[in-house]
Amino acid sequence: MDFANSPCPEGRAIDDALSRIGESITEAQAKVASLEDCECKEGMFALAATRRQLFVGTGLVAAVGMTAMLPRQAGAKSPAGAVEYPIPADSTKEPGRMMGEDSGYGSRSQFEGEIRWVNPTRTASFVPMQNSYGTITPSGLHYERHHAGIPNLDPARHRLVIHGLVDRPIKYSLADLKRFPTISRTYFMECSGTTGPELMKASQPTVQRTHGLVSTSEWTGVPLSTLLKQTGLKAGASWVLAEGADGAVMTRSVPIDKCLSDALIVFGQNGEAIRPEQGYPMRLFLPGWEGNISIKWLRRLEVSDKPFYTREETSKYTDLITKTGKARIFTFTMDAKSVITFPSGEMKLPGAGFYEITGLAWSGRGKIARVEISTDGGQTWSLAALQDPVLPISQTRFRFPWIWTGAPATIQSRATDETGYTQPTHQQLIAERGPLEAPGMFYHMNAIQGWGITADGGVKNVHPLG
Repeated sequence: MDFANSPCPEGRAIDDALSRIGESITEAQAKVASLEDCECKEGMFALAATRRQLFVGTGLVAAVGMTAMLPRQAGAKSPAGAVEYPIPADSTKEPGRMMGEDSGYGSRSQFEGEIRWVNPTRTASFVPMQNSYGTITPSGLHYERHHAGIPNLDPARHRLVIHGLVDRPIKYSLADLKRFPTISRTYFMECSGTTGPELMKASQPTVQRTHGLVSTSEWTGVPLSTLLKQTGLKAGASWVLAEGADGAVMTRSVPIDKCLSDALIVFGQNGEAIRPEQGYPMRLFLPGWEGNISIKWLRRLEVSDKPFYTREETSKYTDLITKTGKARIFTFTMDAKSVITFPSGEMKLPGAGFYEITGLAWSGRGKIARVEISTDGGQTWSLAALQDPVLPISQTRFRFPWIWTGAPATIQSRATDETGYTQPTHQQLIAERGPLEAPGMFYHMNAIQGWGITADGGVKNVHPLG
């Protein structure tokens, strides 16, 4: 955004606040910081004689040298996904490491340590959304949810069987699937239990632990409709049982209309094979629907004339309506939702001034149409900017310029999708479905999230019900 030439007072205030960010230095200091101590660089800057002359009599050579030679941390261990390498005193004085030392598969910097948070039961891991950029979740940070651990499957032996009300039952290997024309689509996936424990009170401290069971990837595979065309469907075919090869033998009933529209059998994620924790060697992917129904480690699809009412769609993954004493079944779609990722829980703002509020919005019904931001606890709302690309059934990043005065504030985001559906408040959800105190049993909880900022810059999870 260009605030410098803005005619409005808000734009000029933001430009003024931006001008105070960073540390001012002199031109001479800039040249000292940027010039390397080698003869080939001398004379590159007309106004400076040489780097040696700039340093003479200042003691900077000794100071810089001593600082650069300090060890990073004695006995420091590299974070997950990284390799610990020695840090040279001056990286321009020696060649870097040779290609191939990573065995041909890259690693991230040893100074980056974002990891998934694993819950105490070790059945789910949560994305570090507070440190995310853009919209794509790295494969190594994609959220996990397992009901019986991660099976180790040999792709050469694994098969997908399609049978039931079909004209020609067929068994497919991974190699068979890859012979079909494939497509790649960018979609989000979310566990329908995400944020459920937050319905009645603030229970988790960070955005990773409140909203971290959602991720976006580029998925590659074969449309399920292509395979069903090969098998053919008999009269009455209206449901498909999807079954996984994990220890829980996870099974869910899928309407045939979804199978024939945008359902995929995927084997690729973000340009490589899907990870074992994401269903390697193949999984069902149902765009916009709750994650549990996109069966991982897929081994069987049985076509039927009725749903199968499995354990996962009766005793679990149903929406309890406590105000009526009943439950909704087969509520597949994930409604519009958003959350501010910066600033968010357990962060600390260093002081009053300019900040860019940013976060993610998504909807299982299509594209995000708009995101609104409130900095006064929902009393007033302003439009945020949506970062391109804005894709259907995919997370969209939003941004909002904000000058924090230093006074306590509550910030919130509210998403509206292209169908006109607007993200509700906690009170609206409770009024519709009734209160539910049992943690983890409230599915499809998409209420507006609030972050409270205290006068000292601390950020915490706040709840409208106290």
